[in-house]
Amino acid sequence: MSDLKLTYFDFHGGRGEPVRLALSMGAVPFEDDRIAIADWPERKDTTPFGAVPVLQAEGKTLAQSNAISRYVAKLTGLYPSDFWQAALCDEAMDAVEDLLQQIGATLFLPDEEKKERREALVEGMFPLFLKQLGKNLSDNGGRYFADDRLTIADLKVAMLVRQLTSGMLDYVPTNLVEEVAPELMEHFQRVMNDPSIRGYYAKRGVEL
Repeated sequence: MSDLKLTYFDFHGGRGEPVRLALSMGAVPFEDDRIAIADWPERKDTTPFGAVPVLQAEGKTLAQSNAISRYVAKLTGLYPSDFWQAALCDEAMDAVEDLLQQIGATLFLPDEEKKERREALVEGMFPLFLKQLGKNLSDNGGRYFADDRLTIADLKVAMLVRQLTSGMLDYVPTNLVEEVAPELMEHFQRVMNDPSIRGYYAKRGVEL
């Protein structure tokens, strides 16, 4: 497994971060290939779909964040073996991906259009999805999204909550998650307080 190489942007978050966390939690060595934003234009065409993350393993290349997340989660024991629990895990990850696609579509819009699009998301899709994710969490025991333990789905949802509450997304209130799905905030704290995750960030000087 030491030949694994993950290529993603050089920041602590986004679609690549659950993969980094899973590999770290599973003590699986990997090359953490971090792309500076300024270098992305020249590297974009080298990726299968013009996007990251990209995982190289055993001389082969895998793209698409949820496919990578599932592969790595299976390597590290963070993916359920039960078919139904695996489907619940996938459901949460796919819901997060739907939201991330909407956020990504607004990143480079002119300010007025960005404001309009994000305010529409805050009034519509965001609360709809966050409330349903909160319900799914509660329906599955209230602690984790699947298998009654921390899985890759929990890492992906936690990174979404981290982004939505960071203050980095203009026109998205930082208290949105707390207002519409407080159980997701409790879940976020539970995940980020996992000793393995705290250790991962402590080694990198990142405050949680």
